[in-house]
Amino acid sequence: STDFTAFNIPTPIQVNMSYSVKGVVRGLHYQIPPKEQGKIVFVPKGRIIDVAVDVRKSSSTFGKYVSAELTEENHHMLWIPPGFAHGFQALDNSLVVYFVTHNDYSPSHERCVNYKLIEWPIKEVIMSDKDLQCPPLEKAEVFR
Repeated sequence: STDFTAFNIPTPIQVNMSYSVKGVVRGLHYQIPPKEQGKIVFVPKGRIIDVAVDVRKSSSTFGKYVSAELTEENHHMLWIPPGFAHGFQALDNSLVVYFVTHNDYSPSHERCVNYKLIEWPIKEVIMSDKDLQCPPLEKAEVFR
């Protein structure tokens, strides 16, 4: 077990789960203040490339991202703090679980950035119509 507080990660208040077939890209999603969220992501089945993009306009790393491969074998988790957009690509058919901190889902505070910001490993991406409408970072509403 992991003590999230040892890593300054707030206690989760909600658990979400999604299933994606190989090649699916979800994201890049975040919520703006005052309903910002943090997420702890892990994969109990399958493999994904998980991504966190800095959407804090005043940050020296604005627009940069980190990625990690999360698999059922490596048991790794990724902490995505508030102020970062989250997305992933399924490398296999995958079950993704994320623990949400800070605030419940709020559709009126939800924002997104276009998936093309990321160099995805599987080039033939499968996207939802909703995620295809996400604006490029330059036009997205970001954290001030």
